[in-house]
Amino acid sequence: MIEPALYLIPVPLSEGALPGVLPAANIELVSHIHHFIVENVRSARRFLKKCNREINIDDLTFYELNRHTDAQQVSTYLQALEQGEPMGVISEAGCPAIADPGADVVGIAQRKGLKVKPLVGPSSILMGLMGSGFNGQSFAFLGYLPIDAGARAKQLKVMEQRIVKEHQTQIFIETPYRNNALLADLTKSLPAHLKLCVASDITGEREQIITRGVKEWAKHPIDLNKVPTIFLLYK
Repeated sequence: MIEPALYLIPVPLSEGALPGVLPAANIELVSHIHHFIVENVRSARRFLKKCNREINIDDLTFYELNRHTDAQQVSTYLQALEQGEPMGVISEAGCPAIADPGADVVGIAQRKGLKVKPLVGPSSILMGLMGSGFNGQSFAFLGYLPIDAGARAKQLKVMEQRIVKEHQTQIFIETPYRNNALLADLTKSLPAHLKLCVASDITGEREQIITRGVKEWAKHPIDLNKVPTIFLLYK
């Protein structure tokens, strides 16, 4: 048995064998949890089966938590934990509660005084930063940039100012099918003194983490279409 707590369970960022990216203790632990708060039930079930083929998925209870979930409904998800049962939180990819709706239920657990246990696992934000060569002392994750061209240009200007004045690495993402368009836009819009790191398919077979000057990317682009990618800017 494991102690009652809200376990934040990382999942792989790419397809492949679990032992290469997750600790054995994580893989073992999920077999002892019967209540899961998940971003997507189908992918969570698939992940759990990869951890242990003997798990009886039909014996498990899943609570879906995504941007469509009603806030009042989320507040009821922790009843099993309050009754002494361990619970797990599973994101679509990477670490729960980091750029992920799981943060909402973790906040509720903290307010209720319930134990929260984050587990070790891959984070595209941190792994991209680790491989970039950029400032790891001060950084900001900004999520998705605005789609509107004017709003995006304004956001990029703010990011440039933070890099220059605060020496702060700027990290952001895009919907995978728009990656190539974003990369092309960045090479045209950003000043030449900035550097851009493109970290794609982290931990996957096609992993690339490449840092170049912004204008060098215009000369040597790579195909990022539909490949999970994180972008980092610094000087």
